[in-house]
Amino acid sequence: MKATYIDYNETNSFSSTALSYLAQDPRLKPFVSYFPTLENFGRLIAEKKISADRQILHDVLLKQYVEAVPALHEKVDSNIKLLLKDSTYTVTTGHQLNIFTGPLYFIYKIVTAINLATELKAQYPEKDFVPVYWMASEDHDFAEINHVKLFGNKVSWDTQASGATGRLDPASIDEALRTYCNSLGISENAERLTSVVRDAYLGQKTLASATRHLVNALFEEYGVVIVDADDANLKRQFASIIEEDILNKKSYEAITKASKELKDAGFDPQVNSRDINFFYMKDAMRERITENNGLYYVLNSELQFTPEELQAEIRSFPERFSPNVVMRPLYQEVILPNLAYIGGGAELVYWLQLKQNFEQFHVDFPILLLRNSAMLVDDSFSSKLCRLQIQPKVIFNDTEAIKREWVVKNSRNSLSLQDEVKEFSALFEKLKLRACKIDPTLVASTEAIKARLGHALQNLEKKLIKAEKRNYEDTLQQIDSLKQKYFPGGGLQERAENLGIYFVRYGDTFIAELVRHFRPLDFKFTILEP
Repeated sequence: MKATYIDYNETNSFSSTALSYLAQDPRLKPFVSYFPTLENFGRLIAEKKISADRQILHDVLLKQYVEAVPALHEKVDSNIKLLLKDSTYTVTTGHQLNIFTGPLYFIYKIVTAINLATELKAQYPEKDFVPVYWMASEDHDFAEINHVKLFGNKVSWDTQASGATGRLDPASIDEALRTYCNSLGISENAERLTSVVRDAYLGQKTLASATRHLVNALFEEYGVVIVDADDANLKRQFASIIEEDILNKKSYEAITKASKELKDAGFDPQVNSRDINFFYMKDAMRERITENNGLYYVLNSELQFTPEELQAEIRSFPERFSPNVVMRPLYQEVILPNLAYIGGGAELVYWLQLKQNFEQFHVDFPILLLRNSAMLVDDSFSSKLCRLQIQPKVIFNDTEAIKREWVVKNSRNSLSLQDEVKEFSALFEKLKLRACKIDPTLVASTEAIKARLGHALQNLEKKLIKAEKRNYEDTLQQIDSLKQKYFPGGGLQERAENLGIYFVRYGDTFIAELVRHFRPLDFKFTILEP
């Protein structure tokens, strides 16, 4: 494949806060540890205080892999062993357990982690860097992960589900699995992917294990290590913070303060902290914990605790306490020797609200990195743009704006009335002076007439362009087709389409091409073409 890179701000697809972060806006400095540069990673390494118990992490990972993966790839095995060394650090991305990997950006996140680890190793060869995929196995929003789009069709896993999605039994996924695999068609690449997904979902007892199996099959040769933090030994390291959040509401105060400061700096916060930021999780239940008059209640259940009972429960069964969106990042940094978190634009924004909470618990804040984004096009893309005389970045604009600009640029007739508008404005300035000499109260009337006529000229220009568009109907239809093809539903391709489409086309080389072309620290949107 060949790659074309354009600035993120030219895609009209990313929030102003994310763009400000990439530009290292000084207003955001209080909310980050360091902005993402190779030099800043060196600074973080020099001052990093590791709180993770490396032996526990190593042992938990080996146990989880034995349950889900028949045999460890040598690179995965090597990276898990490297985590025991004080000179090893992780770079982490995380995502929900979307069936069949969900939208393409799931894949892009992991590739970004792989490439960042590679770049850091080249810059700091005396250290080691392990790419980590953190499974959001405790999330309970099944409706967000139970479907995928493939070749324009929606494939859904229709079943009744409750509690943490990672604990779900994938036995009932058979029908969705058949539909997905049949949609891949008949080819060597389709057979390869079919084999991978069947092995993943039909041979596992939980969705977390199935997802581990699938992601490992796709990324094992790059040494990606997959973490499922729904584990008692890992949670035990976090127990003291669980107590502080629930019993003393310390996180609420810090995050609320930071959110206000972020808003005062000109940026909209993404999430709100609750008084208590943990769920009670047991079997097929994951429900919020609330407090009323000194007693703690688990919503939608009859469970209640005194402070002493709750403290004892946390210390005896830390695995029953599941962090929400604002506490999961802190949990991650407690149990991993982590340097960076790689996320989408919305994730970066809510991480910006969390640094003060990290500081009060004396946990180092990682460097935040926007994941790579890409658009995959076929081999006619460049030639079509060339014939249309459209630059690649222009295709990200609004469809009607592209067509209007094209018609104005290519019409044999003059469609712009800007010169006439200037002459019209000059004429009315003269009329306004004349009217003012006669009666100053006529100035307002003159301005009103000018505004009405100016609006009429704008409408006339629109009618001229609309009429001319009919003379270029075939060409404008090509623009429509390009937009519909590469921006499904009007949004970025990566948010709608699934890996399966491109695995069928390119096979195992697809991920290899992403790894070859993604540049995590260049902060450019990537267009990939055969």
